[in-house]
Order: sequence, then C-alpha cells, then structure tokens
Amino acid sequence: MQLPSKVNYNNKKKIINDPVYGFITIPHEIIYDVIEHPYFQRLRRIKQLGLSHLVYPGAIHTRFHHVIGAMHLMQKAISTIRKKGHEVTEPEERAVLLAILLHDIGHGPFSHALEHDIVSGVSHEDISSFFIDRLSKEFDGELDLTLLIFQNKYPKSFLHQLVSSQLDMDRMDYLNRDSFYSGVSEGVIGSDRIIEMLNVKDGNLVLEEKGIYSIEKFIVARRLMYWQVYLHKTVVAAEYMLIHVLRKAKEVALSGVEIFGSPSLLYFLKQHITEENFKNNPITLDHFSQLDDFDILGAIKVWQFHEDKVLSDLSRRIVQRDLFKIEISKEKFTEERIADVKKYVSDKMDLTDDELQHYVYSERLINKAYNVNRENINLLMKDGSVVDVSEASDNLNISALSNPVEKYFLCYPIFKSSRPKQLSMIQDLS
Repeated sequence: MQLPSKVNYNNKKKIINDPVYGFITIPHEIIYDVIEHPYFQRLRRIKQLGLSHLVYPGAIHTRFHHVIGAMHLMQKAISTIRKKGHEVTEPEERAVLLAILLHDIGHGPFSHALEHDIVSGVSHEDISSFFIDRLSKEFDGELDLTLLIFQNKYPKSFLHQLVSSQLDMDRMDYLNRDSFYSGVSEGVIGSDRIIEMLNVKDGNLVLEEKGIYSIEKFIVARRLMYWQVYLHKTVVAAEYMLIHVLRKAKEVALSGVEIFGSPSLLYFLKQHITEENFKNNPITLDHFSQLDDFDILGAIKVWQFHEDKVLSDLSRRIVQRDLFKIEISKEKFTEERIADVKKYVSDKMDLTDDELQHYVYSERLINKAYNVNRENINLLMKDGSVVDVSEASDNLNISALSNPVEKYFLCYPIFKSSRPKQLSMIQDLS
C-alpha cells in the first residue's frame, strides 16, 4: 500500500495558534516534516476523548491538538532543565520533542474502547514504536534516537520520563486540554509552575520541594477528571456499546457474511491481527495508518441496516444516541441481579445466550490517581534528599489518593414503545 508523497515546502518555520497555550512554534525542520507526514496527519481524524462528546458536546478535540500541545510543554521543560545546569544536547532535544509528538501515533480510532478488539495482544505504545521505527527508516535514521528515548533505552532516563511517567508532558497537556474542551474546570492544573519546578537528580526527573502543592492539585485534578469525564457513567455505557458493535461486526465478518467497511477496517475485521502481523507483515502497519474515526462511524451508519439484528440494533442506538442505562455501585452486583436483568432483556428481544452477551455488561471501574509502584513522582528536598511525593505531602493525603477506588457497573438497554420513524422509513425503502 503506497501512501501519497507530501510536497516538500521550503518554509518550515510555522506557528500554530493553540486555544490552550496561544502561539506554538515548530522548532526544527524535521519536526515540521514529521507533522506533515500522512501517518501524523491521521491524528487530525481521531478524537482525543472518543465518545465523551455524547456527554460533553465541546469535547471534540483531536489527538493532533493534544500532541502539538504536549510538544510545546516539552520545549518549556527542556528549557527549565537546561537553566538548572543539566546538559540536553541539540540532538537530544530534537529527539525528545519528536518522542512526545509521536507518543500517541499508535492509537487507533476510539482506541481506549477498542484497543483489544481491532488487534490482539499489542498495545498502542507498541504500535507507536513500529511507527517511529518506520518513520526513522524513511527519514534516513533521524528518529533512531527518538525511538531509544521512547522505549526507555537511552542512558538519560529523565528524557523518557518527560515522555512517559506520572509527571510527563502527556498528562500535563491532556488534563488542561480535556478540561478546556469539556468545560469541566476541576481538571485545570498549574502546568507552568510544575514545569518551572522540574529538575534532574541522579539522572532521574524530580520536582523541587516548593512545587509540592502544585503536584497535590495535579493528582487531585486527575482523580476528578477520571470520574467526571473519562469514566463518566454515560461515556462508559457508550464505549461498551461501541466495543460490542465492533465485536459483533468481527463475528459477522469472520463467519463469511458480507459486511460493509473500508478496505483497512475489513483487513482487521476479517482476520485475527496480533503483534506478529505488525512485525512480519509491513502491510499491517499500512492498513492501521489508514484507520480513523471516519472508518468506524461510517461503517456503523451502514451497519444500522445489516441483516444481523444485534449488529443493526446496537449500531442504530449509537448513531441515534439511544444509549443503554447504566447503574453504578460501590458493591459488586449479585449474580441474581444480573440474571434478572438478562431475563428482562432476553424476554423483550428474544435473544440467544450468545446474543445476550452484547446487551448486558457488568464490569469494574478503577480510578487510581497516583501509583506509588510505578515511576514515582519524587521530590527534591532542600537538603538534597529525594522523597516520594506521597511521603512528603503535608496538606493532602496523597497516600490515600494512591489507593485505587473501585466501582462496579451494570449496563443494559431500556425499551421504548416505538422505534424512530426515520429509521423505519429508511428500512421500508431499502
């Protein structure tokens, strides 16, 4: 699959007007070239928050927005670290800017909902590595250092930690940006102050002690954004419905029944794709690079009229925002309660047990604002010692926030007296 080539413009000193930070400059020609590449431009067609716009109508910003913003924050972070006497060479700066710019390039459409259904056993981080490796080959090895930093194989660990850790530029951007577009003000953090407090100790990223209150706010903001936006119950219901639409579509495609889809979507629906496919067959990454929100949404619009009643009904519900009811509980739902709901749904729709699994979901939601066991946020104290933020906090109990909060949900359809007239009319004409 040959992608169209890009025009090689001479003027690569571009400025982007970002609604969150204002003007963002593109500091290196190679960064401009990577942004212009079709692999990267695909991120314009993938929403950052998936189906969250069904709850927060303004949350339709893209992953393109996000990674450009994260690159801007990375420029500030490198400037701060240099001012404090730590060497970051020009090649290292360029590589780490490219690493944060490309950290999400392996995301597929609605990836947090569909990561384990379009492909199996390969994470979006792994796919990002495949993309960076491919791009480095296209750009004559200029992204080799980027790949080492991204995979945490470069000796200066703090560079990777700026890209991926609990204090990375990814989180710095998405909290402020998702808050801005959703209108949920609880997510606003003091990213400028946090970045000014960054430092390096023994090769690792640390935060100076006086930045502790900004970090406490950062951790609390993350907890609140998860419950109010990322794990909002209506968003969860919509995402699980989408998961089951794709699962059913794959069942139908694998059974040999004709199903509508773009060539690249059908490539993933008609076979089981694993990490080995990405490693051994270059066309797999080519097809993945063609997948975006339009493939999924366009297919779902057509699937409303498919002969498979489950695929048709679930697709219609998503298109018309006829979402399932969802109940949230601190206690796990009993088997009796789940059985009652399944009987109610089965009686209403005359479903088999295999069909019923696509209509009743009972799972667990986990919100962990700070993980003390994974790439901790370390504070650099005035005496030169390094202390985990959960031990140094004197204002809020960060240790308590590090404990995961678990909730359970039960999700199922409710039934209206009649179907929408518009859909019925289209079916009559088809």
